[in-house]
Amino acid sequence: MDVSQIVSLATSLNSQDLSNQVNTLLLKKTLDNQQSTAASIIESIPQLPANPAIGRNINTTA
Repeated sequence: MDVSQIVSLATSLNSQDLSNQVNTLLLKKTLDNQQSTAASIIESIPQLPANPAIGRNINTTA
């Protein structure tokens, strides 16, 4: 193996490592953003009343 090939290979591997680190960081930020969006959607769901029977039954005999 020639010295220039070794240098080229090392440069290529370093470039791939940097690319992988950037992609991993971008994925983490995207997942954090989705997590915060999902949490805000879940928080916006209205709470059920204290009595679970209220608002769930229809009186058809009245």
